Amino acid sequence: MKLMPQEIISHKRDGLALSQAEVEQFVSGVVSGDFKDYQSSALLMAILLNGMTPEETGWLTEAMMRSGRIVELPEITRPKVDKHSTGGVGDKVSLILAPLVAACGLCVPMMSGRGLGHTGGTLDKLEAIPGFRTDLTDAEYRAQLALLHQAMIGQSADIVPADRKLYALRDVTGTVESIPLICSSILSKKMAEGIDSLVLDVKCGLGAFMKTESEARQLAESLVAISARMGKPTSAILTRMDEPLGHMIGNSLEVIESIDCLKGKGPSDLMEVTYALSAEMLILGGIESTQEGAMTALKGAINSGAALEGFRALVEAQGGDGTVVDNYNYLPRTGKTKDILLDNDSSMYVQGLDARSFGDAACILGAGRVSTDSIIDPSVGIELLKKVGQAVQPNEAIARIHYQGVDALEAAEARLEKAIKLSSKKPVSSSLIIDQISHENY
Repeated sequence: MKLMPQEIISHKRDGLALSQAEVEQFVSGVVSGDFKDYQSSALLMAILLNGMTPEETGWLTEAMMRSGRIVELPEITRPKVDKHSTGGVGDKVSLILAPLVAACGLCVPMMSGRGLGHTGGTLDKLEAIPGFRTDLTDAEYRAQLALLHQAMIGQSADIVPADRKLYALRDVTGTVESIPLICSSILSKKMAEGIDSLVLDVKCGLGAFMKTESEARQLAESLVAISARMGKPTSAILTRMDEPLGHMIGNSLEVIESIDCLKGKGPSDLMEVTYALSAEMLILGGIESTQEGAMTALKGAINSGAALEGFRALVEAQGGDGTVVDNYNYLPRTGKTKDILLDNDSSMYVQGLDARSFGDAACILGAGRVSTDSIIDPSVGIELLKKVGQAVQPNEAIARIHYQGVDALEAAEARLEKAIKLSSKKPVSSSLIIDQISHENY
């Protein structure tokens, strides 16, 4: 029996488990419009507050995946492996990873998203490149995968349409941090894009949606378990997100840093995460059998220039200006900067850089969205001149703001000054890689 939307909402509001039929009615109603935005928002909040059982989460993922067209790629003979991050500040790993693992023998059919809350989006970064298109047709997508073995696209209107609507609503209704909603959003898209296997970067810390390691582990285990149920081998790597990843935050700035990484000049923290995820992709895809072999292949692809040329080819294939690889002046830049200094009268060490505050400051500048209709400014952002553990001398800048408007500058500056912590003692450094959750356990 078909229920009214308010009946389904009240069931979850009261802490009841939804039936498969109720979950499927919700998803189809989101696509058809039978569930109005305010009703969908109410159910999203009820899910956030009361959770979902593993069965409910699995049903939601499958219903969302089947809400539109499911891509099949039988013509692609290479192993098709993708990667997804749960979101962080300064996380531009996808831009480096896709051409890198393609150069090592994988096919990467990557369907990416836009910025969500304080975190950056891969599509927003790519669209900072003049002319870059993320709206490839199905024919263009398939042809590019066959030729270049990589493509980075957004969701077309007919692939997981339910998630397009729910993703935007979650961003502006305070319902992002829900494990069932995160799982269904990530996996419905990934399972619809034609992959054989998947590697997940599940982040925890100040700049992540999952603040604690236990929360991140719960999400990782849920993601891997649902993927196993759907027949797709998946590994999840837990990584720290307490300070921004790399030195650049903001769309053009992150493109520049990504290209530097492909030239072999990447920051150590960014490359640590990139190599860990890329190596697991090569192993899941059967290209390499050991971590050591995978690392040798990856570093070889960077040293030979193959990964960099793969990125250039990707940009040009999707309508972008490939000269950005050689000349960063082709990217939008503000030309206006302001350095952040703190009142330390002696040599100190950077103790902390609150990633969440840096992400919020970047949004204020215009690098992210504060509402669904916000317009991204690719030229603005923040450059970290010092990272955690580095020494700061008196009158030495810790960060540099790239801005357009004075009001936004002042608001961002006030947040950053509170986000930077100094100490007389050098903090103990630790690896960004916490653990790995393997599909072999499910």
